[in-house]
Amino acid sequence: MTNTKTIPVAEDLFTWPSDDPRLIGSQCADCGLVAFPAADLCARCGSGKTDRRTLANEGTLWTFTTQGFRPPTPPYNGNDTAETFQPYTVGYVELADGLLVEARLTEPDPEALTIGQRMRMVVLPYSVADDGTQILTFAFAPAGAVAEEA
Repeated sequence: MTNTKTIPVAEDLFTWPSDDPRLIGSQCADCGLVAFPAADLCARCGSGKTDRRTLANEGTLWTFTTQGFRPPTPPYNGNDTAETFQPYTVGYVELADGLLVEARLTEPDPEALTIGQRMRMVVLPYSVADDGTQILTFAFAPAGAVAEEA
């Protein structure tokens, strides 16, 4: 086992380390809007009274597509090149409270995905920093799949 340092891709995005990782959202105290990622101001009413809360870690695949080319850098900062890039799927997962979360999906084959499929949030390696630190991100995996790699 290696002692590689691991960090999340962004602070306050998901709970880590955790045996039951969750996305971190916010909820407006005035109008009740739940948002992801967490925000200090409510997008609906403009209130500054928002509280951090963890979100459900399971949901339903609402829609998806395949990312067939390497996104531009920035903002994308993967360790691949245009030649080594592997297509991946991205989708919207509807969480229990009706919130739609856009995320990378762990299943790269669109033929293995179906609208309405149960999905579970996982944490997995995303990139490696110049100093060797492993950067983790969240994704959604089919609920029955063994996909936690971090």
